Amino acid sequence: MAVLITGSAIRTCLGDGESTFSALLQGKSGISPLSYFQPAKLNVRFGYQIIEAAEEQWFRAGRWLTSCVRDALSQARVDPNRMRVAAIVGTGLRELRSVERWALEDSKIPIERLHFASALHEVSPCIKDVITLSNACSASGHALALAQDLIELGEADAVIAAGVDAMTASMLAMIGRFSDSPTECVRPFDAGRTGTLLGEGAAVVIVTPESSSTQPLARLLSTGLSCDAYHETAPNGDGIRRAMQDAISRAQRVPAQVDLVVAHGTGTALNEPAEAQLIREMLCGHTPGPWITAVKGALGHTSGASALVSVDVAIRCLQAGIVPPVVGLNNLLSEGQGLRFVVGDPASADLRLAAVNAFGFGGVNSVTLVEAAA
Repeated sequence: MAVLITGSAIRTCLGDGESTFSALLQGKSGISPLSYFQPAKLNVRFGYQIIEAAEEQWFRAGRWLTSCVRDALSQARVDPNRMRVAAIVGTGLRELRSVERWALEDSKIPIERLHFASALHEVSPCIKDVITLSNACSASGHALALAQDLIELGEADAVIAAGVDAMTASMLAMIGRFSDSPTECVRPFDAGRTGTLLGEGAAVVIVTPESSSTQPLARLLSTGLSCDAYHETAPNGDGIRRAMQDAISRAQRVPAQVDLVVAHGTGTALNEPAEAQLIREMLCGHTPGPWITAVKGALGHTSGASALVSVDVAIRCLQAGIVPPVVGLNNLLSEGQGLRFVVGDPASADLRLAAVNAFGFGGVNSVTLVEAAA
């Protein structure tokens, strides 16, 4: 059963949702020299950070989340004081950065802030059911799937599905070990890609029943999930294929109806060949096939927020009938030849149905299908 998305708000290195989408259409990137960390020690010099002040603030992720929840609830006209509102927050690292700083600075830290209930209660104490789940880079896709379940089961009048992550020294250090030379930028599906870089951000969508009186932004048809546990970091084609099949089956659609794919596109050696091949296999049995874009070349890898950041972009594509180019893609890898990647300039298109891919460490995969509202 489809449900509605009646509110959506994101925060990225390029600003709010409107500013981010405008920058994507112009092919802009939010990359900058790394702040708040020591690049030489980490072997990482650049990132897609949200810089708010000269000095790093505490609990940055939670503050972005609070802001996005307020904006999305207002847009959806959902009042937690009068409705049954639950929240599911997907994240990779929670507030790990504050834990790192606590250990270094010997500061006192309120442990309850590591769970995002307090961030939601700043918006309204009436949001009583707050679940924080950690499913790596597909976390907010899983949050969205569970939000749809709660609406379909009648357990809530509206559900806040969210994702958020801020950079941490430990994740940066891991990325810095992938290659001897620091990555300069993320180049999704480019033959010369050199690896991923972290981004920061928060994303929130409000999911309501189809009976909602608020004008919807889009219809949420389905989210297909799989967990293949194939490898700590390497993707598995069978696991991703199952998530794609699950999404299409739940939505009661056929692959030929997919007009747009917002790809996972991490700019890594293993992800792109596998993802391109599966898009070809699963969604391109017709001519000319779906348009394909990806946002990490402009926004970096926003970890637990990445699935819902891409959902927000997909909704804006459906509404505007335009698809932003893949920032950083100059020389398409061989596995992508013949697919309709948007390169250079935006593509105008009649768009009805979009697929959003998100694949996480350990093989936790999500594929979401969203349909134009009218």
